[in-house]
Amino acid sequence: MLDQVLIIAGITVLIMVSPGPDMAIVTRNTILGGRAAGFTTSLGVLTGNLVHIGYCVVGIGVLISQSLVAFSVLRYAGAAYLAYLGISSLLAGRAVENVAASSQTVRARGWYVQGFVNNILNPKGTLFYLGVFTIVITPDTGIGVTALLILIMVSISASFWLAFVLTLDHASVRRLLDRSRLAVNRVFGVLLIAIALRVALFER
Repeated sequence: MLDQVLIIAGITVLIMVSPGPDMAIVTRNTILGGRAAGFTTSLGVLTGNLVHIGYCVVGIGVLISQSLVAFSVLRYAGAAYLAYLGISSLLAGRAVENVAASSQTVRARGWYVQGFVNNILNPKGTLFYLGVFTIVITPDTGIGVTALLILIMVSISASFWLAFVLTLDHASVRRLLDRSRLAVNRVFGVLLIAIALRVALFER
């Protein structure tokens, strides 16, 4: 059991610190809407993680990974969503004064929904949890141990997002970002579009 705990903790930390769609969207929303937006987006991401865990537990994850059509639909939908967010950032970045209005629009649509949809449509999430539930958590793993390992994964993820958002929203970091808001919007617009292309070209 100790080996399983260490492996789960290690791979969860590695996946959290690796840049990807979730980190990009949480960063973008924290910059646009502050700490509340970052936390709410992170909560959406964590909810998406629970959905991935849920269908992997019941075995649906295997079906998704083995179905070329299902995997392709997931991949292209995720890429399209990221591209949409990237284009939105570029359009908002045309003028600094438009940022406040853009922030209000995004808040109305729901920071939580953005984080959730972004995570659910990320095919790497499916493969990550599928790997966990075929290599580390096997059918022989007891219910209690499985629950503990899932709790460890979720706790590490939640702790990471808490620290990440608080760091981004720190006064000194916030002042630096506010001074270069236009450039930040454009950079994240290009970054999200680049990630969208990467997801679209991603192969199992």
